[in-house]
Amino acid sequence: MTTTLLHLDSSISPDGSVSRALTARFASAWRARHGAALRHRYLDLAAEPVPAVGAAFDALGRRTERKGVLPLEEIASLARTPEEEREWALSSPMIAQLLAADVLLIGAPMYNLTVPTGLKAWIDRITFPGVYQDAATNEALLRDTRVVLVAVRGGGYGPGSPREHWDFQVPYLRAYFERSGVTAENLHVVTAELTRAEDIPALNHLRPLAIESLAAAEATLDALAATL
Repeated sequence: MTTTLLHLDSSISPDGSVSRALTARFASAWRARHGAALRHRYLDLAAEPVPAVGAAFDALGRRTERKGVLPLEEIASLARTPEEEREWALSSPMIAQLLAADVLLIGAPMYNLTVPTGLKAWIDRITFPGVYQDAATNEALLRDTRVVLVAVRGGGYGPGSPREHWDFQVPYLRAYFERSGVTAENLHVVTAELTRAEDIPALNHLRPLAIESLAAAEATLDALAATL
C-alpha cells in the first residue's frame, strides 16, 4: 500500500527558515520510515505562489453550493464561462491532491500575527462547497487524514504569554482544518517560539527559552514521524 505525504512550505525566507528546517526534518524521518511505500508531494507556496481566487471562483462556488454536495467530477459541468472553467481547472487538482494525501505537513511561520499570504492563497484555492464531504453519505472525506501543522513564531504567543490573545495563526489553522473534517486526534500542532531571540536585541534575554522551544518542537516532530 502506497502512503502519501503532502508537504507544504510557506516561508518567504529561502535560507535560515526555521519552519522549512522543521518540516524537512519531519519529511526526512517520515520518508526513511516508509521507504519505497512512500509518495512525497512537495509544494513551495512562496517560490511558486498559488493564484488568488477571483470573482469567477466565487460565482461557481455559489452555484455549486445551491446544488448540494456533488461528486468532484461533476462540478466542472456547472461552469458557465471560460473564467469559471479556468478557476476550477486551477482548484480541482489541488483539492484532489489533498484528498489523496494520508498525511498533510504544513510549515507556517507567523507573519503579522497570522499565516503567510502564500498559505492563505492555497487555503482559499482548495476551499470549495462540499468537496470534503462524501456526496452519498455526507461523511467527512478528511476524517482519516493526519495533519501536522508546524507553527513558527519569532516572538512568544503561547498559552499564558502576554501576547497569547494576538495569536491568529494557530487558532485559525486549527479551526479551518477541524471545520474541513479533520478530527481532533488527527490534528497535530507543533510550535517553535521566540525564533528571533538570537538576532533581535530586545529578545536576547529569552534565548534559553527559544532553545528549549525549538528542541521540544524537534522532539515532537521526531515522535510524530515515527508513528504517523
